[in-house]
Amino acid sequence: MRMPHKFKYFSLFFIFVFSLSSYSQNSGKFKVTLDAGHGAHDFGAIYHGHIEKNITLAIVLKVGKILEANPNIQVNYTRKTDVFIELVERSSIANRVDSNIFVSIHCNANKNTAADGCETYVMGLNKNASNLAVAKSENAVITLEKDYKQKYEGFDPNNPSSMIGLTLMQEEYLENSISLASKIQDQFAGIDKKSRGVKQAPFMVLHKAYMPRVLIETGFISNPKEGAMLDSDEGQQDIAQAIANAIISYKKEYFGSNSSDLIEKPSKKMTEEPKKEEVVVAKSETLIDKSEPKSEDGKIVFKVQIAAANKKLDLTPSNFKGLNNVQSTTDNGQLYKYTYGETSDYDTAKKFLEEAKSKGYSSAYLIAFKGGKKISVQDALK
Repeated sequence: MRMPHKFKYFSLFFIFVFSLSSYSQNSGKFKVTLDAGHGAHDFGAIYHGHIEKNITLAIVLKVGKILEANPNIQVNYTRKTDVFIELVERSSIANRVDSNIFVSIHCNANKNTAADGCETYVMGLNKNASNLAVAKSENAVITLEKDYKQKYEGFDPNNPSSMIGLTLMQEEYLENSISLASKIQDQFAGIDKKSRGVKQAPFMVLHKAYMPRVLIETGFISNPKEGAMLDSDEGQQDIAQAIANAIISYKKEYFGSNSSDLIEKPSKKMTEEPKKEEVVVAKSETLIDKSEPKSEDGKIVFKVQIAAANKKLDLTPSNFKGLNNVQSTTDNGQLYKYTYGETSDYDTAKKFLEEAKSKGYSSAYLIAFKGGKKISVQDALK
């Protein structure tokens, strides 16, 4: 029987309203995409009966379960079963849902079975031998994909440094990625795991994700003791809780907190006296001093963080999508941070933020200083 026009239009209107309502309920959530490394015929590293693809999936599902208990967080997965997902598709999944962060979880391995500890990587180009070795191992999976040479534009997985041409649009997520990675390493230290630091390396799975993103090497399955821990339910739960705590801490710092957020265990970084943050990056893995410009003592200043890059740019509007009043600071010439606007008025700062996002800096966020020292926006508002 044919539906009368008035009922047809009413049905369409109802569907539209329902869809709009559903969108509004989900749009305010903090979106996390979790990526379990390897899968199916891509086993990853195998040592002492421990299989990387199984361990990474188990940890990801545990992290997801913890985060899903928080109504303010939406969790997306690249895989929830033992299936093969191409590297470019993993980042595409995160891009399609407009995820706020992308977290890829892996296990490390080394011929030296005494090697142990965890490390978290951010996307970057350098020639550090050990970092490139890890990237080479993780990038090798693309050879299992059809037509990978065409699909990855000639990228050679045996030579990770061949990944060139990173744009400022991709580099603008670097500082946020480092912040998330640092929180993860802090949490690992809190469960007595050896921390190998925050590092940079050219990972293809991170290359195409347009958001803050990290790759976690949760430990060495080649180490008999650590491998057994990684392959145990208790060990996986401890790691998952640490990663979830770090994600929630990152959400609170950059996106604000909600009363229904999970209660996290304090990390060492949160309980110690404030100190300069150190990050292991670059060719020689030297420590970067992330100092901030000085301002008047006690004065609260808000700025909009729009980009962080490994190269220095002239502060002209043409280099920053037409934005004027862009400032830069540098960490010994290795990392350049770019901010837009400067004001002591929070409402004005929010207008600066809206303007930056309207220009295309979708990952821009507010930062605050007191007496020249960086503090959280929440503390500044107090």
